Amino acid sequence: MSVLEQTLKRPKPTYAILNLFPSQGDWTEEEYLTLDTNHLVELTDGCLEVKEMPTDFHQLVLGRLFAAMLLFVTASKLGYVRFSPLRVRLWPGKFREPDLIFMAVAHKNRLDEQYWGVPDLVAEVISESDPDLDRVVKMGEYAQAGIPEYWLVDPAQKTIEIFLLRGSEYQLSQALREGDRLTSTQLPGFEMSVTELFAEE
Repeated sequence: MSVLEQTLKRPKPTYAILNLFPSQGDWTEEEYLTLDTNHLVELTDGCLEVKEMPTDFHQLVLGRLFAAMLLFVTASKLGYVRFSPLRVRLWPGKFREPDLIFMAVAHKNRLDEQYWGVPDLVAEVISESDPDLDRVVKMGEYAQAGIPEYWLVDPAQKTIEIFLLRGSEYQLSQALREGDRLTSTQLPGFEMSVTELFAEE
């Protein structure tokens, strides 16, 4: 059988199924929230943004950070910690799925099964394929939403930048490298070794 014959016999993709979904720009919050997928999908101005799958080292760093923060927050009864995928509604029509999310006890009313409201701290592990998304786009959005503290975790450079909201913009509070210890204004008493965070297995 020739290559052409094999190609013609293959099942054709069901492009028609796309007609069952809204066009880009027309997605509502209700339609977005009905999506049932294990992919990272965010909503901006009626458009879906499908994110790339994270690398193994990305997940290793995120897992260590989450484990340390969860242990501390649970013991201190400061609030709630989650990791992506979990939808966060920044404002009507804007949903993101930060890598790491902390909500203080005082804002427990912002928690919901479908999504969280504006949290007190978010962290993003920078993607090598699109670093400006976390460093520019999301930073601006998180500031606009009023999130008090934002961490930028860079596995490639093995650095963490801590930004605190001052007025309507973030200001760099800490620029940490291996040998430093990570601390947080939203998590008083929390400490973690940056060296241990980025250690290779």
